Order: sequence, then C-alpha cells, then structure tokens
Amino acid sequence: MPSETTRLDTKQLLLRGSLMVALAAAAGGAAFLAGLTSIQQVLAVSVFVLIITATIFFWHFRLAIAFLGISVLLGARILTLEQMLVSTELDIILFLIGMMTMVGVLKDLGLFTWIIQAIINFRQVNGIRFVIILVLLSSLMACIVDEVTSIVFILALVFQVCDTLKIKPLPFVMIAVLSTNIGSSGTMLGNPVGILIGTRAGFSFQDFIVFSFPIMLVSSIATLVMLLFFYRKEIVVLGERLETRRQMQLGLGPLVKIPVKRSFLVLVGAITLIALHHVIESVFHIDKNTVLIIAPLAISGVLMIWRNQRARHYIEAEVEWWTLLFFMMLFAVAGGLEYTGVTAHIAGQFTRVFGSSPGLLTPVVIVLAALGSAFVDNIVFVAAFIPVIKELHSTQLWWALLFGACFGGNITVIGSTANIVALGMLEKRYRTQIRFAEWLKIGTIVGVMTCLIAWGAIMLLAPLMPVMP
Repeated sequence: MPSETTRLDTKQLLLRGSLMVALAAAAGGAAFLAGLTSIQQVLAVSVFVLIITATIFFWHFRLAIAFLGISVLLGARILTLEQMLVSTELDIILFLIGMMTMVGVLKDLGLFTWIIQAIINFRQVNGIRFVIILVLLSSLMACIVDEVTSIVFILALVFQVCDTLKIKPLPFVMIAVLSTNIGSSGTMLGNPVGILIGTRAGFSFQDFIVFSFPIMLVSSIATLVMLLFFYRKEIVVLGERLETRRQMQLGLGPLVKIPVKRSFLVLVGAITLIALHHVIESVFHIDKNTVLIIAPLAISGVLMIWRNQRARHYIEAEVEWWTLLFFMMLFAVAGGLEYTGVTAHIAGQFTRVFGSSPGLLTPVVIVLAALGSAFVDNIVFVAAFIPVIKELHSTQLWWALLFGACFGGNITVIGSTANIVALGMLEKRYRTQIRFAEWLKIGTIVGVMTCLIAWGAIMLLAPLMPVMP
C-alpha cells in the first residue's frame, strides 16, 4: 500500500500541517481564556490537541508527532521523567503485549480456523440462522480476544460464504463489524478502552461480567433484530442460495483436520485465570489487578517455551508495537493534562454546566464519548477523558464512558480500528468500498439505539454499583 506521503502532494501536506498547528494554537488560546493561565497548562493542552489532530490528518505520522509532543512537554518541564514514566501506563501495555502474544499462538494452533469451519459446515443453517450466528459469534469473540483479531477471522467466514454463494458481501461485513464493536465492551479483553478504564477505575474482571456483559448482550440482541429487518432482502437471498446448495448436497467449504483441543485448553486456562484474578489477589493479599496483568504474560511465557521455534515470530509479528508505543506516548501526554491541573479545571467546569448528579451526567458522558469516538480513535478520546471522570468520583460514569466509546465507534467508518481493518480487507479482496454516507445511515441507527440501551441499563443497575471514594 502506498505511503501517505505519496498520496498527498506538497500543497496538501502544508495545508493539513498548517491546520493542525492552527487548531493546537487555538486550543491553547481557548484554554487561556477559560482560566488556564499558566504557560504549562496552555502548552499541555496545545500538545494534546496537536496529537489528536495528527491522528486525523496524518495517521501514518501520529507516532512521530507523539514523540515530538512528549519531547516538548519534557523540555518545557511540564512533565518530569518520573511523571512521564508513571503516566505511560506500563501495566496496560504489558497486559496488551501478553494478550497479543497469546492470540498469536491460538492462531497458529488453528482455533479460529476450526470455529469458522464448524459454522460453514453446519447443515441446519439458513439465512436468518446464519445472521444470528454471525452477530452472536462476532460479539462473543470480541469479548474473548481483541476486536481486530476477532474481525479478521469473522470476515474470513463471511468472505468464504459470500464467495461460495455468489452474493454481495457488503451487508454481512457491516453486520459483523457493528456486532464486533458492541461485543468489545463486554469484558476487559475486547478493547484497549476496557482494560484502560478497568484498571484506572479499579474494576475487576467480575465487575465487567456483572455490569458490562449483560448490557452488551442486550445491545447485541437489539442490534440483531434491527439488522434482520434492515437487511431482510439480502438475508432472503442468502437463505435461498443455501437451500439450493443443500439440495445439491454441496457444502460451503472443505474440512481441514486441526488439533483444536490444545487451543481450547490454552484459551480456557487463560480466561479462567483472568476471571479469577480478584479472588486470587484477595486470598494471597496481592495488590489489586496484579494477577490480571501478569496472567497473559505468564501464559505467553509458557507458550513461547513450548513453541520456542515460533517465539520470536509471536513477539515481532503478532505484537502491534507501533500501536503500543503510540498508546504510551498518548497516555503520557494525557498525564501532562492531569499533572498541570487542566483536567481538574475541566471537571469543575463540567459539573458547573451539567451539575454533579451522576443521573444527569451519565447521558452527557455517553453522548460526548460516542460523538468523540465516532470521529477520533476511541483510545485517544478515553485517554483524555479519564482524568475528568476520576475527578467526578462516580462509578456509573466510568461505565458511561466505556459504552459511549465502544458503541460510538459504530457511527462512522473511522469510528474504530475494527471498522478500518474491515474496510481494508473488503477493498483488497473485492475492490469495493463502503461510502461514508452509507455507513453513517446504519451506523447512526445502531449507535443511537445501543447508547440509549446502555443509558437505561446503567441507571437501572446504578443502585447495585459500589460508591467510589
């Protein structure tokens, strides 16, 4: 794929660069007018906005600009080295490294291929049942592994079925992606946003199962009903083609023998250890979330010893180092906002405008998170908003941030990493694209509906939520 520099001429580069700098400067000026009068606060705001706009205007250069931004904060003494290292959220980065390595081993062992084969060779499947399976599988797989890994393997299923039946893949790609984004909110494992919010709010894996998973499941079922209606014509065609092949005694693909038992043992062992982390920490008096962080690292270490010939490949190819480094720099820059008192000031203004009642703030946070995540990478938005939520001291606002960020990713084509990956796979295989307006039409319906469900569910479950200090 050609680089961004080859697609943009000098005039476009200068225009985007000038606009990026102008927006950062305007943000600094707005911060000054809003009462943030120290030079450290103004610079912290300007650098953070610079990095956010870089993710929009210069996606391929976002890490380079993040490096420059953190250099400015250190050079201007806005952050000390110690503060920077604390703010990089190394615990989250290590967790993600362990999970990415473990998923790489599961791919090697053939677990995801086996799941795909089990579905495409299910003899009782028809159009409606296939969509039900697609929605639930996309949602549940996104809970277990990260949303990017999930969508890659789900689309392998979609492409094989669509190619075999000679039907347009676009509706079923949309169904898979929308369901994946919803499913990624179900546990701490599905989205970096989940682990970031979980560790910062002090939530355990069990907390996600109690409060987040049911809301995700209800949202997935509601989305399924809506998608069955919206794509009813395409689903009818799918059912007719399946019936024709069944009458001809033809399957949807060849079966390949896969040693799936070992894959399941690895996956079940990992999820069990992660799920029980709070119990283990309580019994052995270990610091909160310590077992959560080390579980994927320990399992990955054992797997790398077992498959030592592939160990280097798992670390070099399966771990998204570019993304993780960007996260570290982003977290550090967001830390600059907290250390300079910017986030405390924003939280004060936030409560002055909207009040301090969690009941009133919950829909506000959901809307802001959904709109922000629709147009900016949700991890960027969440990293900026977390210090503000911390100042508000409300458990339900953390859940509002989680669901707004995950569900808002469905609104636009650039709303989540899963969307972008799916678009790339579709374009590469079929030389076709999804128009922004076409996605927006269905994405907005799903996004608004699921955010309303999340709002109602959070308010319903609020009495059961612990009070934050």
